[in-house]
Amino acid sequence: MADRVHPRDSSPASSPPSSNNSGEVAAGTHTKHVPSSGTYVVQVPKDQIYRYPPPENSRRYEALRKRKPRRSCCCRCVCYTFSLLLILIIALGITAAVLYLVFRPEAPKYTISNVAIKNFNLTSSSPVSPEFNVTVRAENPNNKIGIYYRKGSSVTVFYSDVRLSNGKLPAFYQPTNNVTVFQTPLKGSNVLLGNAVKTALRNEQIKGKVPFKVIIKAPVKVKVGVVKTWEITVKVKCDITVNTLTAKSKIISKDCKYSVRL
Repeated sequence: MADRVHPRDSSPASSPPSSNNSGEVAAGTHTKHVPSSGTYVVQVPKDQIYRYPPPENSRRYEALRKRKPRRSCCCRCVCYTFSLLLILIIALGITAAVLYLVFRPEAPKYTISNVAIKNFNLTSSSPVSPEFNVTVRAENPNNKIGIYYRKGSSVTVFYSDVRLSNGKLPAFYQPTNNVTVFQTPLKGSNVLLGNAVKTALRNEQIKGKVPFKVIIKAPVKVKVGVVKTWEITVKVKCDITVNTLTAKSKIISKDCKYSVRL
Protein backbone atom coordinates (compact mmCIF):
# COMPACT_ATOMS: atom_id res chain seq x y z
CA MET A 1 0.00 0.00 0.00
CA ALA A 2 1.32 3.47 -0.83
CA ASP A 3 1.77 5.89 2.01
CA ARG A 4 -0.89 8.69 2.41
CA VAL A 5 0.35 12.26 2.11
CA HIS A 6 -1.07 14.69 4.62
CA PRO A 7 -1.91 18.14 3.31
CA ARG A 8 0.07 19.89 6.00
CA ASP A 9 3.19 17.82 5.36
CA SER A 10 6.03 19.99 4.16
CA SER A 11 7.61 17.23 2.17
CA PRO A 12 6.98 17.17 -1.51
CA ALA A 13 3.91 15.29 -2.74
CA SER A 14 4.52 11.76 -3.72
CA SER A 15 4.74 11.14 -7.38
CA PRO A 16 1.84 9.46 -9.21
CA PRO A 17 1.84 5.73 -9.41
CA SER A 18 4.28 4.47 -11.87
CA SER A 19 3.24 2.18 -14.65
CA ASN A 20 5.15 -0.40 -16.47
CA ASN A 21 5.84 -0.37 -20.14
CA SER A 22 2.56 -2.17 -20.94
CA GLY A 23 0.41 0.66 -19.51
CA GLU A 24 -0.84 -1.27 -16.45
CA VAL A 25 -1.26 0.54 -13.18
CA ALA A 26 0.91 -0.67 -10.39
CA ALA A 27 -0.72 -3.15 -8.11
CA GLY A 28 -2.11 -1.96 -4.83
CA THR A 29 -2.97 1.63 -5.99
CA HIS A 30 -6.45 3.24 -5.93
CA THR A 31 -7.79 5.42 -8.83
CA LYS A 32 -10.60 8.00 -8.75
CA HIS A 33 -12.62 8.57 -11.97
CA VAL A 34 -13.28 12.26 -12.53
CA PRO A 35 -16.05 13.25 -15.02
CA SER A 36 -14.93 15.03 -18.12
CA SER A 37 -15.04 18.81 -18.32
CA GLY A 38 -18.65 20.31 -18.59
CA THR A 39 -20.42 17.20 -17.25
CA TYR A 40 -22.15 17.07 -13.85
CA VAL A 41 -23.56 14.13 -12.01
CA VAL A 42 -26.50 14.83 -9.66
CA GLN A 43 -27.36 12.13 -7.18
CA VAL A 44 -30.97 12.15 -5.79
CA PRO A 45 -32.14 9.84 -3.06
CA LYS A 46 -34.49 7.15 -4.29
CA ASP A 47 -37.23 8.09 -1.88
CA GLN A 48 -37.46 11.59 -3.46
CA ILE A 49 -38.08 10.36 -7.06
CA TYR A 50 -41.73 10.93 -8.14
CA ARG A 51 -43.72 9.83 -11.18
CA TYR A 52 -45.74 12.29 -13.29
CA PRO A 53 -48.63 12.15 -12.79
CA PRO A 54 -48.63 10.71 -9.30
CA PRO A 55 -50.02 7.17 -9.13
CA GLU A 56 -53.13 8.30 -7.24
CA ASN A 57 -54.05 10.77 -10.05
CA SER A 58 -53.16 8.64 -13.08
CA ARG A 59 -56.75 7.56 -13.78
CA ARG A 60 -58.07 11.10 -13.47
CA TYR A 61 -55.33 12.36 -15.77
CA GLU A 62 -56.15 9.74 -18.41
CA ALA A 63 -59.87 10.62 -18.22
CA LEU A 64 -59.19 14.34 -18.62
CA ARG A 65 -56.78 13.69 -21.46
CA LYS A 66 -59.30 11.63 -23.41
CA ARG A 67 -62.23 14.01 -22.79
CA LYS A 68 -63.22 16.03 -25.87
CA PRO A 69 -63.83 19.72 -25.35
CA ARG A 70 -67.51 20.70 -25.46
CA ARG A 71 -66.83 23.83 -27.40
CA SER A 72 -65.44 21.91 -30.34
CA CYS A 73 -68.57 19.70 -30.40
CA CYS A 74 -70.84 22.77 -30.44
CA CYS A 75 -68.78 24.36 -33.18
CA ARG A 76 -69.04 21.22 -35.27
CA CYS A 77 -72.82 21.07 -34.78
CA VAL A 78 -73.17 24.72 -35.85
CA CYS A 79 -70.96 24.14 -38.88
CA TYR A 80 -72.94 21.05 -39.89
CA THR A 81 -76.24 22.95 -39.51
CA PHE A 82 -75.08 25.87 -41.62
CA SER A 83 -73.70 23.48 -44.20
CA LEU A 84 -77.04 21.67 -44.47
CA LEU A 85 -78.91 24.96 -44.75
CA LEU A 86 -76.55 26.14 -47.46
CA ILE A 87 -76.97 22.90 -49.38
CA LEU A 88 -80.77 23.16 -49.04
CA ILE A 89 -80.80 26.77 -50.29
CA ILE A 90 -78.61 25.87 -53.25
CA ALA A 91 -80.85 22.88 -54.08
CA LEU A 92 -83.99 25.03 -53.90
CA GLY A 93 -82.38 27.66 -56.09
CA ILE A 94 -81.40 25.09 -58.69
CA THR A 95 -84.91 23.59 -58.60
CA ALA A 96 -86.54 27.01 -59.02
CA ALA A 97 -84.22 27.84 -61.91
CA VAL A 98 -85.01 24.55 -63.66
CA LEU A 99 -88.77 25.04 -63.17
CA TYR A 100 -88.55 28.58 -64.50
CA LEU A 101 -86.65 27.46 -67.60
CA VAL A 102 -89.09 24.61 -68.21
CA PHE A 103 -92.43 26.33 -67.58
CA ARG A 104 -91.57 30.01 -68.24
CA PRO A 105 -94.24 31.35 -65.84
CA GLU A 106 -95.92 34.69 -66.57
CA ALA A 107 -98.02 36.79 -64.24
CA PRO A 108 -101.78 36.69 -64.85
CA LYS A 109 -103.45 39.94 -65.88
CA TYR A 110 -106.58 41.45 -64.37
CA THR A 111 -108.69 44.39 -65.37
CA ILE A 112 -112.25 45.74 -65.06
CA SER A 113 -113.96 46.19 -68.40
CA ASN A 114 -117.39 47.50 -67.34
CA VAL A 115 -119.32 48.82 -64.32
CA ALA A 116 -123.10 49.25 -64.03
CA ILE A 117 -124.43 51.23 -61.04
CA LYS A 118 -127.91 51.19 -59.50
CA ASN A 119 -129.74 52.66 -56.50
CA PHE A 120 -127.37 55.53 -55.95
CA ASN A 121 -129.74 58.25 -54.74
CA LEU A 122 -127.86 61.38 -53.65
CA THR A 123 -130.93 63.56 -53.10
CA SER A 124 -132.36 61.61 -50.17
CA SER A 125 -131.15 61.96 -46.60
CA SER A 126 -131.78 58.25 -45.96
CA PRO A 127 -129.04 55.61 -46.14
CA VAL A 128 -128.40 54.22 -49.61
CA SER A 129 -128.02 50.65 -50.82
CA PRO A 130 -125.95 50.98 -53.99
CA GLU A 131 -125.46 48.07 -56.38
CA PHE A 132 -122.53 47.58 -58.71
CA ASN A 133 -122.34 45.02 -61.49
CA VAL A 134 -118.62 44.70 -62.16
CA THR A 135 -117.24 42.88 -65.19
CA VAL A 136 -113.80 41.41 -64.48
CA ARG A 137 -111.41 40.18 -67.16
CA ALA A 138 -108.82 37.59 -66.05
CA GLU A 139 -106.12 36.47 -68.47
CA ASN A 140 -103.82 33.47 -67.98
CA PRO A 141 -100.99 33.82 -70.56
CA ASN A 142 -99.07 30.69 -69.47
CA ASN A 143 -98.62 27.68 -71.72
CA LYS A 144 -98.14 25.07 -68.98
CA ILE A 145 -99.72 26.59 -65.87
CA GLY A 146 -103.40 26.53 -64.89
CA ILE A 147 -105.11 28.50 -62.11
CA TYR A 148 -107.78 27.29 -59.67
CA TYR A 149 -109.90 30.12 -58.25
CA ARG A 150 -111.24 28.87 -54.95
CA LYS A 151 -114.01 29.84 -52.56
CA GLY A 152 -113.50 32.62 -50.03
CA SER A 153 -112.84 35.51 -52.42
CA SER A 154 -114.08 39.07 -51.94
CA VAL A 155 -114.74 42.10 -54.15
CA THR A 156 -115.29 45.50 -52.51
CA VAL A 157 -116.03 48.98 -53.93
CA PHE A 158 -114.89 52.10 -52.06
CA TYR A 159 -115.45 55.79 -52.55
CA SER A 160 -112.65 57.52 -50.65
CA ASP A 161 -112.70 55.52 -47.39
CA VAL A 162 -116.39 54.66 -47.52
CA ARG A 163 -117.24 51.06 -48.36
CA LEU A 164 -120.22 51.05 -50.71
CA SER A 165 -120.76 47.46 -51.91
CA ASN A 166 -119.19 44.04 -51.68
CA GLY A 167 -119.50 40.58 -53.24
CA LYS A 168 -117.39 37.61 -54.30
CA LEU A 169 -115.94 35.94 -57.36
CA PRO A 170 -117.14 32.58 -58.69
CA ALA A 171 -114.99 29.52 -58.06
CA PHE A 172 -113.66 28.10 -61.34
CA TYR A 173 -110.61 26.64 -63.07
CA GLN A 174 -108.80 28.72 -65.67
CA PRO A 175 -106.82 26.60 -68.13
CA THR A 176 -103.64 27.60 -69.93
CA ASN A 177 -103.70 30.43 -72.50
CA ASN A 178 -107.18 31.44 -71.45
CA VAL A 179 -109.13 34.67 -71.02
CA THR A 180 -112.14 34.50 -68.70
CA VAL A 181 -114.67 37.34 -68.40
CA PHE A 182 -117.26 37.19 -65.64
CA GLN A 183 -119.74 39.56 -64.05
CA THR A 184 -119.78 39.98 -60.31
CA PRO A 185 -122.83 41.54 -58.62
CA LEU A 186 -121.95 43.69 -55.61
CA LYS A 187 -124.49 44.97 -53.14
CA GLY A 188 -124.46 47.48 -50.32
CA SER A 189 -126.94 47.84 -47.50
CA ASN A 190 -127.85 50.93 -45.49
CA VAL A 191 -124.72 52.84 -46.29
CA LEU A 192 -124.80 56.19 -44.53
CA LEU A 193 -123.22 58.97 -46.56
CA GLY A 194 -122.31 62.24 -44.93
CA ASN A 195 -123.27 65.58 -46.42
CA ALA A 196 -119.67 66.22 -47.50
CA VAL A 197 -119.52 62.88 -49.34
CA LYS A 198 -122.83 63.47 -51.07
CA THR A 199 -121.77 66.95 -52.15
CA ALA A 200 -118.48 65.63 -53.54
CA LEU A 201 -120.27 62.86 -55.46
CA ARG A 202 -122.75 65.30 -56.98
CA ASN A 203 -120.01 67.68 -58.08
CA GLU A 204 -117.96 64.85 -59.61
CA GLN A 205 -121.01 63.48 -61.41
CA ILE A 206 -121.63 66.92 -62.90
CA LYS A 207 -118.02 66.94 -64.15
CA GLY A 208 -118.46 63.42 -65.53
CA LYS A 209 -115.56 61.99 -63.46
CA VAL A 210 -116.53 59.91 -60.45
CA PRO A 211 -113.60 57.90 -58.98
CA PHE A 212 -113.99 54.54 -57.26
CA LYS A 213 -111.62 51.94 -55.91
CA VAL A 214 -112.25 48.23 -56.47
CA ILE A 215 -110.30 45.72 -54.37
CA ILE A 216 -110.35 42.01 -55.23
CA LYS A 217 -108.94 39.26 -53.01
CA ALA A 218 -108.95 35.76 -54.47
CA PRO A 219 -107.46 32.56 -53.00
CA VAL A 220 -105.99 30.48 -55.83
CA LYS A 221 -103.97 27.34 -56.42
CA VAL A 222 -101.54 27.10 -59.30
CA LYS A 223 -101.35 23.88 -61.32
CA VAL A 224 -97.86 23.22 -62.68
CA GLY A 225 -98.01 20.13 -64.86
CA VAL A 226 -99.76 17.60 -62.65
CA VAL A 227 -98.74 19.26 -59.37
CA LYS A 228 -100.87 21.78 -57.45
CA THR A 229 -99.24 24.37 -55.24
CA TRP A 230 -100.44 25.42 -51.84
CA GLU A 231 -103.14 28.10 -51.64
CA ILE A 232 -101.98 31.65 -52.30
CA THR A 233 -103.91 34.93 -52.25
CA VAL A 234 -104.04 37.25 -55.23
CA LYS A 235 -104.93 40.86 -54.44
CA VAL A 236 -106.04 43.18 -57.25
CA LYS A 237 -106.45 46.91 -56.70
CA CYS A 238 -108.16 48.91 -59.47
CA ASP A 239 -108.67 52.68 -59.53
CA ILE A 240 -111.49 53.38 -61.96
CA THR A 241 -113.32 56.54 -63.00
CA VAL A 242 -116.85 56.48 -64.44
CA ASN A 243 -118.82 59.24 -66.13
CA THR A 244 -122.11 58.80 -64.26
CA LEU A 245 -123.80 56.89 -61.43
CA THR A 246 -126.28 54.95 -63.56
CA ALA A 247 -126.63 51.53 -65.16
CA LYS A 248 -125.28 52.99 -68.39
CA SER A 249 -122.08 54.34 -66.86
CA LYS A 250 -118.87 54.02 -68.80
CA ILE A 251 -115.32 53.68 -67.57
CA ILE A 252 -113.22 56.61 -68.75
CA SER A 253 -110.00 55.62 -66.95
CA LYS A 254 -108.66 52.64 -65.03
CA ASP A 255 -105.44 51.50 -63.45
CA CYS A 256 -105.15 47.98 -62.01
CA LYS A 257 -102.28 46.58 -59.96
CA TYR A 258 -102.00 43.24 -58.27
CA SER A 259 -99.86 41.49 -55.71
CA VAL A 260 -99.46 37.92 -54.46
CA ARG A 261 -99.27 36.78 -50.84
CA LEU A 262 -97.78 33.33 -50.41
